[in-house]
Amino acid sequence: MLDPKVFKAYDVRGVHPTELDEDGAYRIGRAYVEEFEPRRVAVGRDMRLSAPAMAAAAIDGAADGGADVLDLGMVGTEMLYYAVGELSLDGGICVTASHNPKQYTGMKIVRRGALPVGGDSGLDKVQRRAEAGFGAVTRRGEVRPEDVWDGFVDKVLSFVDEDSFEPLRIVVDAANGMAGTMLPPVLDRLPQLDVVRCFFEPDGSFPNHEPNPLLPENRAFVVEQTRAEGAQLGVAYDGDADRCFFVDDTGEFVPGDFVTALLAQAMLAREPGAKVIYDVRASWAVPRAIEEAGGVPLMNRVGHAFIKQRMRKEDALFAGEVSAHYYFRDFSQADTGIVPFLVMLELLSRAGKPLSELLAPFRERYFLTGELNTPVADVALKLQELKDRYAAEGGRISHLDGISVDFDNWHFNVRPSNTEPLLRLNLEALSEPLMERKRDEVLALIRS
Repeated sequence: MLDPKVFKAYDVRGVHPTELDEDGAYRIGRAYVEEFEPRRVAVGRDMRLSAPAMAAAAIDGAADGGADVLDLGMVGTEMLYYAVGELSLDGGICVTASHNPKQYTGMKIVRRGALPVGGDSGLDKVQRRAEAGFGAVTRRGEVRPEDVWDGFVDKVLSFVDEDSFEPLRIVVDAANGMAGTMLPPVLDRLPQLDVVRCFFEPDGSFPNHEPNPLLPENRAFVVEQTRAEGAQLGVAYDGDADRCFFVDDTGEFVPGDFVTALLAQAMLAREPGAKVIYDVRASWAVPRAIEEAGGVPLMNRVGHAFIKQRMRKEDALFAGEVSAHYYFRDFSQADTGIVPFLVMLELLSRAGKPLSELLAPFRERYFLTGELNTPVADVALKLQELKDRYAAEGGRISHLDGISVDFDNWHFNVRPSNTEPLLRLNLEALSEPLMERKRDEVLALIRS
């Protein structure tokens, strides 16, 4: 089964087996190799119940397409990126559905340098080949297992000074996802940390909660546990562990914008004057923090494919998205959930202050709505209405990604969803009453 709708803007994602099954995985693996002609690729998988069979099918397809395949086994997505970058491979596939519910499967596909294959970078060609079918196998590649664990642990720890870590108490919610497998060998190297490990057993049925910490109901546990344990930090991971979310010492969730600002400052302390990329939805706290730390802020479109391309073009040191994707130049310009966790721990250790205190200057000045989604009948028409209304009021308009409108004391971005007839609003103001008033005003326009 290979339903055309499983091909998304950035990856492949669908319900198993009704939208995407092992035959579909074979076809995608083979089509990918026949389209891009890589000689050596890696394939890894997450802990979902369907993942072993799906990964075996993708490996079979890639080998029948003519590529030699390194089978990484059960790994986090960033370990696939690491393998492709560090082993100078021509590409790779991670069989994962990331943060989606248990019935989903999917694939994240990359080329040399861990560059993503997305809707505008070849995934459409892979889809056409997969749907068209194949001729006889002319050369079957070799398949062999590859263990990248020791190298990966060394790599992520190279971003921090292990000796600088203070004996912090931390709560980590792995959500029965890949963080429960990836973190232990890293934590074993950091014995000074007191880590309360929650739901570290990999289990694709997700018996405790879905692995999507962006939804408040899925992060309620880590908030509660951080408070109950008197921890200095709470950390929640999504299913494939390429995103981490933070809770401060008071149990308050930290928006991705503010995390980006803090991580950017930490990275710029090592390389003053470097470029840092952030997405159009972000708080004003981000570019201002980058500038204050001596860096060069660069705004960019949302989406890992666009971020990674811009990082290469600009030789940017670091990039962060509101959605908790954090990218590092020295990690193949790829997103990782382990490195930001480590950088945050080092930041807290060096600062000698609680996270809530470090965040106070942001929280006292910048008031965010978070992302608010609204179904609309005509996306283009609604965007034009917003542009006309706020241009007439003197707003500064940008079309970098959806529509962004800036005033001196508030701003917003509205973007269409890639997969649904939705508009996504992110709005910020320099006071809470103004944020609430403008939020209601813009939402009323969108929903009218």
